Amino acid sequence: MKAWLLDRIVDLKKESTPLVWSDQAIPEPAPGQIRIKISCCGVCHTELDEIEGRTPPPEFPVIPGHQVVGRIDQLGQGCTEHQLDDRVGVAWIYSACGKCEQCRNGFENLCPWFQATGRDHHGGYAEYMVVPERFAYGIPDTFEDAEAAPLLCAGAIGYRSLSLTKLENGQVLGLTGFGASGHLVLKMARYQYPDSIILVFARSREEQQFALSLGAHWVGKVTDTPPAQANAIIDTTPVWSPVVESLLHLKPSGRLVINAIRKEADDQKALLKLRYPDHLWMEKEIKTVANITSSDVRAFLQLAARVPIKPNIQIYPFTRANDALMDLKHRHLRGAKVLAWNA
Repeated sequence: MKAWLLDRIVDLKKESTPLVWSDQAIPEPAPGQIRIKISCCGVCHTELDEIEGRTPPPEFPVIPGHQVVGRIDQLGQGCTEHQLDDRVGVAWIYSACGKCEQCRNGFENLCPWFQATGRDHHGGYAEYMVVPERFAYGIPDTFEDAEAAPLLCAGAIGYRSLSLTKLENGQVLGLTGFGASGHLVLKMARYQYPDSIILVFARSREEQQFALSLGAHWVGKVTDTPPAQANAIIDTTPVWSPVVESLLHLKPSGRLVINAIRKEADDQKALLKLRYPDHLWMEKEIKTVANITSSDVRAFLQLAARVPIKPNIQIYPFTRANDALMDLKHRHLRGAKVLAWNA
C-alpha cells in the first residue's frame, strides 16, 4: 500500500516536505482489531506538533493521521461490534487500558497507557490501517466521508472543550483562534446556547469575516477590546500570547479552556507579561484539555448529525499531504483540511 511516513523531527521553517511517500505492507488485524480501507483523513495541527517535536516523540518511522474515515475490509478474531463494509472513523484515541482508575471513571484521555493514533500506532495517511474495534466509530449517514473526517478530532475535541467551559445559555463565550476546531465550536455553541453572545478573536481579516458568516456577534484581534467580558473563553491557538491576552477578557470567576497539546516554545516570552492582579485574580480559572475519550467522539457525532453540524472543508489529493501541512502551518485558510484518495 501507499503511505506517508514521518521518519524524523523536522524544522518546518527550513523544510517543506516533512513526510516521505513510500510503499508499505498492508497491515493484518490482530485479535480484537479491524482493518479499514481508508477513503480520507483530516489534517490536524497536532501533526505539526508531531513533526516539529512538541508532542511525546513517536517511534520513527510512523504513519501520521488521526481523523480517519473508511470502510472495514477485514475483521480480526473475536470482533463483534462491527461488520464488513461498515463505514467507520478513527480519532486521536487509538486505545486505553480500560482498567485503571481514570478509565473506570470515564477519563480514558487521562489513562497512563493512552495510545494515540498516528503517533503511538500507524494512522490514516495511508491506504489501510488497523485499530482496536472499540475505538472505531460508526459514521452517521448525514455526512460525506470528507465531511466526517474533521469531526473526529477538531469536532470532538471542540465538544470536550465546550463542555469544560461549564457555560450556561445566555452567558458570553469567547473563541481565540478560528481554525478547524474553532469554527465547529461556534456552530455547536450557536445550537446549544442560542441566547449567548459569541466573541471571536482571530488574527486575519479573512478568519474574522468567516466567523461573522457563521454567526459570531463580534470579531477582532485578541489585543482588541470586545464589547463584553466573557464567562468562558476557549483558546485553540498554538502560541502563548493569546492565552495571556484572553485572561484580560474574562469576567470574575471566568474560565479559560486551553485546547492544545503544546504551545510553541519561541513564544514563551509572552508569559513574562502575565500579571497576577490583571490576569488571574478574582478567581479566574485555567483548564486544559488532554486528548479525548471514546464517549466524546460518540456523543459529538450524534450531536453533529442531529443539528446537523458540518465542517467547512478544503480537500487535497492524498499525494499532496506535504502541501496541506505547509498550508496549515503558514496560510490563513477557512475551516478544515482533508486528504482524500478520490480527489
